[in-house]
Parts: sequence; structure tokens; C-alpha cells
Amino acid sequence: MTMAATAYLTGGTATGVGGLPHRDARAAAEFALTSTPDLPAIPSLPKRSPAESMIARAVVGIRGISVGQYGAIVIDASRIDPFAPVHTDLQHDAFVGLHTFVEVAAGRTAPVKWQFIGPVSLGLSLVRAGVSAHLAFDVAVRAVRSHVRSIHEYVAAALPDAPQVVLIDEPMIGDIMDETFPIAPDTAIDLMSGAMAMIERDCLVGLHSCADVDISFLLAAGPAVLSVPVSESLVLSAPALAGFLDKGGLVAWGVVASDGPLMNNAERAWKRLAGVWCGLVQNGCDAMKLRQQSLVTPVSGMSSHTEEHAASIMGQVLDIGERVRTQALATRLTVGA
Repeated sequence: MTMAATAYLTGGTATGVGGLPHRDARAAAEFALTSTPDLPAIPSLPKRSPAESMIARAVVGIRGISVGQYGAIVIDASRIDPFAPVHTDLQHDAFVGLHTFVEVAAGRTAPVKWQFIGPVSLGLSLVRAGVSAHLAFDVAVRAVRSHVRSIHEYVAAALPDAPQVVLIDEPMIGDIMDETFPIAPDTAIDLMSGAMAMIERDCLVGLHSCADVDISFLLAAGPAVLSVPVSESLVLSAPALAGFLDKGGLVAWGVVASDGPLMNNAERAWKRLAGVWCGLVQNGCDAMKLRQQSLVTPVSGMSSHTEEHAASIMGQVLDIGERVRTQALATRLTVGA
């Protein structure tokens, strides 16, 4: 399955990231399938229901932890048991976006992508909700592994011929090197690696983070795909990125900002990507591998935008994807590949 997915993902393949702003689940599925047809991202829909927010989806089935009416975590500390099984109820309101997508995509044979919150960010969320750190991360690990395995099996049964690309999403690791962070960096790496290991034999699995974090830390967990925002700071990590590309790793570049003012076209975002790539090449990255092993995405999910803005953002992502695809093809032809 991993090789099957990779075969589809040519340089410049565009895809989405996480949440969409739609309240109609079928409309969201159709948007995902038509806006990025090569690699549609199965959406979550927090505007449709707070149950589809990142944290709310993750705590479904955890004993002693539930979600209130407006998406807040509700803790009953006396019932929390890190060894209790986690039941992933895919008919729960938290997964309407998921099962609507697979219904609309019935018969698809090309890859699909989805993502799920990682154990570090879920554990930190539980700590902030009042769960002790040791208990919070033990519970988070079990929950993420159970949910990721269950979702993979569900998608595989519904779309048996569609390879899956799965990203573990860690949006809250920006302070991981701070001494006040509740777990050590090595522990966090182990937690992320363990979450990916649940399905890496059957899927192309990676890490997504829009946090300002050293990518060497993410790469240490062993992802096959690294999904990060385009940033000039990445040039400082050129040696680590070069090694990742040399091993066949794919980089999903967050090329279009989805967390700030919208641009009218893709020109500024394209110039920023090109500038970062130029710096990476100057610092040791292979120019051909940068282009041929690149996907393009928005920086983050788009659930806070309007549907019209989401369409505009994805249009710009596709524009940049075509530019990358053209350069990747030209590079292949130049070297006779």
C-alpha cells in the first residue's frame, strides 16, 4: 500500500489539511474530491458540530472523559483508566465528515488522505483540562492508537482499492524544548513514532505540524511524510531535510496561509516557496528531489474560513502545485529520467 500511494504522488500533488468550513457533510466531501482530485483530504467539520473538532474527536470512547455541548472537555478523574479499552464509535457525531466522505467516494481507486491528532498534543490538551500529566499521556497514547487503527480499517473496508496517506497532527509541540513542557523531548518522539507505527505497514504515514518547531525533532520520529509550513527558518535545517529526501521522504509544503489575511493570487506564496528552496539547495538539498518529492497544501485547516475563502485557498494551492509539477517534469527531462 505504501508503494501504491507513492506511485500516485508526483511532485506538485495538491491536498488539503484537516478541517473544512462546510456545515453540509456531503458538500464538504464533494469539495474535497473535486478541489484536489489527485489526493483529496477526508475533512473534519467543526462548524457542522463541535464534536468534529480535533480534540473532541480524539476523546470519543475514553472512559472518564467526554465532550460538553460546545466542545469543551469534561473530566471525571475517578473514572479515568489508562488501561481501559477505547471504543471508536465511527457512527458518533464526531465522524460524520469521515463516513460521508467514504460514501461519496465509493469506488475510488486513487489515494485518499486523512489526519488525526497526535498523542503529544492530545496529552497536553488533557493536562490543560486538569488530568495529571502521567495519566494524560498514557490515556492519549492508547486513544490515538485505537482511533487511528479503527479509522484506517474503516476506510480500507469502504475504499479497498484506495491507498491511504495518513498524517499524525501535532499542532501543540512548539514549546517541546521548554523545561516546563510536561514530557521530555525523547518521550514525545517515542509517542509520535508509536502512533505512526500502528498503521505504517499498510499506509504512507507522516507527521503534520504548523507549530514553530525544529523539524529535526519531527524527523527523529521517523515519518515517511513531513508536513510543515513554508518558512525561511527551514533553510537552517537543510542537512536534516537533505537526508530525509535522500531516503525517499516526501515533504508536504504548507504553501498558502490559511490562518491570516487572504492573498488575491498565489504569486507571493510561490515566490516564498521558491526562495526557501533556493536556500535549501545552497545548503545541500538536491534540487531535483525537492521538486519531485514535494506535495503542496494550505498551512493548516480551513474550518475558520468561509466556503468561498476555502475555495480560493485551494485554488492557489493547485496553482502552485502545477508550477511545482512543471518544474519536476522539466527536471526529469533534463537528467533523462
